[in-house]
Amino acid sequence: MSSSHASRHRPTAAAPVSGFLGVFRYSRRALLLVWQTSRAMMLGLALCTLVAGVLPAVAAWVGQLIVDGVVAAMEAQQADAPVPLHQSLTPVLWLVAFEGAIIALIALAQRGLAAQQSLLRARLGHRVNVMILEKAGTLSLGQFEDSELYDKLTRARREASTRPLGLVNKTFALLQNAISLASFGVLLVQFSPWALLVLIIGALPVFISEAKFSGDAFRLFRWRSPQSRMQMYLETVLAREDSIKEVKLFGLEGLFLQRYRAIFTRLFTEERRLTLRRESWGFALGLLGTLTFYAAYGWVVVETIMGTLSLGQMTMYLMVFKQGQGALSASLTAISGMYEDNLYLSNLYEYLEHPVEAESGTQTQGMAPGDGLRFEDVSFAYPGGKEVLHEISLHIAPGQSLALVGENGSGKTTLIKLLTRLYAPTRGRILLDGTDLRDWDAIALRERIGVIFQDFVRYQLPVGENLGVGDTHAFNDETRWQDAARHGMADDFIQQMPEGYHTQLGRWFKNGQELSGGQWQKIALSRAYMRQNADILVLDEPTAAMDPAAEADVFARFREHSRDKMTILISHRFSTVRSAEQIFVVDRGRIIERGTHAELLEQNGRYAFLFRLQAKGYQ
Repeated sequence: MSSSHASRHRPTAAAPVSGFLGVFRYSRRALLLVWQTSRAMMLGLALCTLVAGVLPAVAAWVGQLIVDGVVAAMEAQQADAPVPLHQSLTPVLWLVAFEGAIIALIALAQRGLAAQQSLLRARLGHRVNVMILEKAGTLSLGQFEDSELYDKLTRARREASTRPLGLVNKTFALLQNAISLASFGVLLVQFSPWALLVLIIGALPVFISEAKFSGDAFRLFRWRSPQSRMQMYLETVLAREDSIKEVKLFGLEGLFLQRYRAIFTRLFTEERRLTLRRESWGFALGLLGTLTFYAAYGWVVVETIMGTLSLGQMTMYLMVFKQGQGALSASLTAISGMYEDNLYLSNLYEYLEHPVEAESGTQTQGMAPGDGLRFEDVSFAYPGGKEVLHEISLHIAPGQSLALVGENGSGKTTLIKLLTRLYAPTRGRILLDGTDLRDWDAIALRERIGVIFQDFVRYQLPVGENLGVGDTHAFNDETRWQDAARHGMADDFIQQMPEGYHTQLGRWFKNGQELSGGQWQKIALSRAYMRQNADILVLDEPTAAMDPAAEADVFARFREHSRDKMTILISHRFSTVRSAEQIFVVDRGRIIERGTHAELLEQNGRYAFLFRLQAKGYQ
């Protein structure tokens, strides 16, 4: 991470008031998101919030009536002419029952809030994660390789999926406490309007402190995203079966663990500093709230002793002061929490609203059917980098085969990514049947192409589904699985597996079976045969893990299967590419030689040198 990047995201001073208020623009969107997730539960939250907000003040008022009723009953019993006990006792007992019913309703409302929040948390978390993954499906390969966008994705996945419900819960908590405050305010004003000011003075300092430190915590979170992602990567390397072999072989555990600990220490130091400051200030300012409450306590006691208040009124006002202070403090804490949640929601919407590279093509067939595939002076550079392909021109017609030969890093796989429109050329154009690839509908284009990359994915799925991913239209078609596996030479070892085509592959799940490198390549090769509608077949080092006999058999079958298709083969084995009708030698992003195997040997250039060098190894 560059110093400029780090300084841009390092925690700084608290945002001004306008910035504090500005982040609340996400509250409406979060409420709408929850409403769309479950209208019934959101209405239930509103009802429970109203009940839980109003009834505490009613309970305090009834409490006053009970105390005053008890005092009056005691005086009535001690009078010279006492009234019958049941006449003075019955009204008080009815009030006690009434308060008990109120407390039961408050408990019911709180349980209702907890239950609906729990259910909404699951549904809303799922909805937001689906939104994040759907957005990921619209991003181009180039955008996935953008580290800043990847940081946005990481932040959105880590925090934002839980924040919308947190924001809604705090919004309803704020409404509940605001209703309670309004109810308490009606009672407190009868004592003194200054009582409300005392409540506010006691709670405001803590609120300002929490808002300030919430902003600091968010800026720390953004600043540490790349380092947290490195931690996650190191965890993956140290705990995944596909990397642990090399980690153990090279003795990397100590080195990577040391780096993991160093990142944690650096992040923990920042977090500890923020936590200690936050809690110290919170304690100091919280004392102000305690002092104001006891000042109000003393005030009420003095007024009672002077005869201004009854014993029941004293009890009510003390309860109202305490609960009012709690409600105001909870309201301000909710606002502070909403501010923090809005900050984190900005991560979610910043990611969801990231511009997508539009795929505007609509063509489903070319203007010159049968013309095949043409590269016309195609050059390509990765964003912010230099060109890796320079003025590539080639043509392959239906029924023809083409091979690409060259050192690693010469641009062969990049050329295939341009063909599949994972990237767009920087200059020049690529035509399929006379129509520029940018004008093709992306789905229609990719259904015509079957590609096996050398870094193909080993899906932790059953065997058949590992094949089915090659054509989603036949994902569950067992007949197609078997046909594709026979063409890809995978059928023999699949039949010997415990559950055949339903055997779980990989070690991530129970009873998973691991395959050899060559067997995985046959699985990947079979995927290409799943795409029955594809007339462009691309094999990028498809037999690197196979023995020579298996390789020869694979290519014999492949030539038979691809007789009327356009085929592009990338391989370092010249025994594989020599049968291609056109061979292109790629060096540093340029085509330096082209021709048939015999023509290139006659030219005695780079191809001939590499062919003879490889042939000497077999002698």
